[in-house]
Amino acid sequence: MDVHWEEAGWERLTGRTGRRRLPVWDCTVGLVVGDESVLLIDPGSCVREGAQLRVEAERLTGRRVTHIAFTHGHFDHVLGGAAFAGAEVFGAVGLDAELSAGREELRDDAVRQGLDAAEAAEAADLLVVPRHPVSGEWTLELGGVQVLLANVGPGHTRHDLAVCVPGEREVVFCGDLVEESGEPQAGPDAVPAQWPAAIGRLLALGGDDALYVPGHGAVVSAAFVRAQRDTLRAQFGVSGL
Repeated sequence: MDVHWEEAGWERLTGRTGRRRLPVWDCTVGLVVGDESVLLIDPGSCVREGAQLRVEAERLTGRRVTHIAFTHGHFDHVLGGAAFAGAEVFGAVGLDAELSAGREELRDDAVRQGLDAAEAAEAADLLVVPRHPVSGEWTLELGGVQVLLANVGPGHTRHDLAVCVPGEREVVFCGDLVEESGEPQAGPDAVPAQWPAAIGRLLALGGDDALYVPGHGAVVSAAFVRAQRDTLRAQFGVSGL
């Protein structure tokens, strides 16, 4: 156990990766530490939360966060992005347009889910959208580690991005394509017919021995991910691989 990370409220996954489970919505934030650059995955639900994560990440790594990846566009995963000035922001192709056009909807959804109205309004006004759209796969060189950003959706949303990190064990940050602390949530922007196939792509990227990091909940195995894919198939009446 790395006491330094654990004392800060983070879970160390491998030598290069860690994650934090945020309060209220149990949203997972990921961190990938290169020799030269630092990637943060899903920067929290508001500017205040993002600022806290920035301070923690800088303390843990000794460097500023240089890259951010949005796994999808729900408020609890994107509204903290404004706290990371100067970071290069990545997302699945099309997410930039969806976020730009949907600021009010994003703000209103955050308030409906319990975020303070003033914080939701501030975050929506300052909303950061991805400048780097990922249409297939994109390799980020962080110094000593190459991180793969993979557009694996649609599924949970129309724009789902996974982050795969090699190492002593492959780590796959799944976003809300996989959830452990509750049932997978299929909202109005979900694409149920393609969700099981998106999970299949996650499994192909990570393999049987990877650590799979859900958008909400504890880290899981490939067996858990396969079982959730089968559940979604049955729930949505989807056949095939």
